[in-house]
Amino acid sequence: MAWTTTQDPETFEAAAGAFLRSRPVRHTVLLSVVSSLRSPGADAYGARAPEFGWWRPGEAAPVGAAYVWTPPRTALLSPMPDEAADALVETLVAKRSGIPGVKAGHAVAEAVSAAWQRHHGGPVTCVQRLRLHRLDRLIEPSPAPAGTARRATTADRDLLLAWSTAFATEIGGTPPDGARAVDERIAGGRWLLWESGGRPVSMACHTAPLAGAARIAPVYTPPELRGRGYAGAVTAAVSRSVRARGTREVLLFTDLANPTSNALYRRLGYRPVEDQLVLEFGRE
Repeated sequence: MAWTTTQDPETFEAAAGAFLRSRPVRHTVLLSVVSSLRSPGADAYGARAPEFGWWRPGEAAPVGAAYVWTPPRTALLSPMPDEAADALVETLVAKRSGIPGVKAGHAVAEAVSAAWQRHHGGPVTCVQRLRLHRLDRLIEPSPAPAGTARRATTADRDLLLAWSTAFATEIGGTPPDGARAVDERIAGGRWLLWESGGRPVSMACHTAPLAGAARIAPVYTPPELRGRGYAGAVTAAVSRSVRARGTREVLLFTDLANPTSNALYRRLGYRPVEDQLVLEFGRE
């Protein structure tokens, strides 16, 4: 019951790709990150090589767990049994990998935290609580704000890059290569802008559909334009666009510390799937 690790995304895809695609809702972030690392390339999230791992409950058994780490971010973990979580932490400690923490479903995160205490002894801190949602039936905002949605074009590139950077800064995140990610999403027709009074006032984007699922991210409205319904309107528009493309599952994450966004997405028809924790590993 050992973990296998690699820095080659193609090797990881050959070993664990079918496992990830078997549960596209729960594996949505892993799927999209792996896709980004395979195309446009392994440096999509930074200069340091990513790391991948998969676990089998027996030598001839199918893959039962996986992780992806894009330094310097936290590692992304799939659902896994407690024994896999324990073996993963043991592997990471033995390798002195330097992983700063993990993002995982609540139960897996708790198992990893306990295993970290056993094998490493350093403190573990929960720094964020997230909730994964899936769209049930889209409920259009009522009343809708003034304006209309349109697809972003290359003429919007600088604005999208600035807003993407502002969004990442606001949530304390580190985006992948911003310009490249923006260009790729514009080319794929995945960026939508809400315009009111002849100017963009909010934006939303979705990941490329993978295994029948796509995730809405990011959604951003500048602070001075919030509270007017623009975020709900552009989210509804991009959700409708994803469904129109034939994608079965439309997903998004919320920060449980933000009651406004959680209430907004419930009103639009998004329903909870699971809670996830972001854990930060401290020194011994």
